[in-house]
Amino acid sequence: MSRSQVGNIHLFFLEDVLPVGMAILDRAKKGGAREVIEGWTSSEKPIELLRVEGASSALIMREKLDQIRSGLGNPVVEVEISADPPEEKTFSSSDQKTLDNILIRIDKRIGAIQDHLEKSIDLNS
Repeated sequence: MSRSQVGNIHLFFLEDVLPVGMAILDRAKKGGAREVIEGWTSSEKPIELLRVEGASSALIMREKLDQIRSGLGNPVVEVEISADPPEEKTFSSSDQKTLDNILIRIDKRIGAIQDHLEKSIDLNS
């Protein structure tokens, strides 16, 4: 069996089997066999219900497993990362002219605001 298959099985047990098992164990401690059977009969999706119920207990168990050996309870999952090079954007001359006009208008408005501020400072002095 390849290393990735073993890793997949390990991950399956930690994410799927362990929470269900912990929920069954918790139910058995609380109410015995009756409580365990109720977990299987009280829902249309008993596995999902038990997985949710046992999630917090499973998390604690996974942390304890990590204390024994790093990666045992929370294994490293391999991922592939790829990046596409960014597309170079080209602007047409009309886009450039529009941008230039907008920047000129902004510059004039900033100048008007500066003039107004200078005049109001001179009046208050």
